Amino acid sequence: MRLYVGNLSFHTTEDGLRNAFAAFGDVNDVKIMQDRETGRSRGFGFVTMNDDKGARDAIARLDGSQLDGRALRVNEAVAREGGGGGGGGGGGGARRPRW
Repeated sequence: MRLYVGNLSFHTTEDGLRNAFAAFGDVNDVKIMQDRETGRSRGFGFVTMNDDKGARDAIARLDGSQLDGRALRVNEAVAREGGGGGGGGGGGGARRPRW
């Protein structure tokens, strides 16, 4: 089961997040989302757990609990609708003066 974890401290690491969830079962994967340009945490991430019961226990116990000074928001991740968002358009490039 894939879990959404929000309200993360900018100091929280993937290892720290893994350790918090490992108390409830086997953790398959941990990913803290980062800003593309700065590499800084965006304040949320995802944890994938092998066992649904362990994942539900983690939601019940960790939602609202403190990690690195922040109250976590933990719930089951919801799949995005559609095929992702496309970017804007091109933009063309530099204009050349007309002589």
